[in-house]
Amino acid sequence: MARLTKADLAQFTGDAEVYRHPRNPFVLLTQGVRYLADTGAAWWLTDAIASYFGSPVMLEAIRDDPLVETFQCWTLHVHQDRSAVLTARVDSGGPPFITQRIPWTDFPLDAIDIWAGRDNQYWTLYLPSEH
Repeated sequence: MARLTKADLAQFTGDAEVYRHPRNPFVLLTQGVRYLADTGAAWWLTDAIASYFGSPVMLEAIRDDPLVETFQCWTLHVHQDRSAVLTARVDSGGPPFITQRIPWTDFPLDAIDIWAGRDNQYWTLYLPSEH
């Protein structure tokens, strides 16, 4: 398996081609996010994000802040002990409306941002470089 690097991900700068998430038909993945999932063995990360759309915690966050319904910044931070924290925010500096602790991961990067934008009935997960 190829080793995922931040330089690999920087090559993705936007494309009209998207892929349907295998577990949530209302979530689409850009080429960059699909590459991240394949090369970084991180389908679990896209699954974790996709599992929140339509969940009670997401619906509550939307009631608290309607902007949650259109745009979200998801960040995975991996610690030195290989534990991680996945958070979702309305913008990169705001407080998280979702925090999920992950006891252990072999994700190859120390951090990754995935943005989620909603267009009608679909959420699209994309890398910031694809915006």
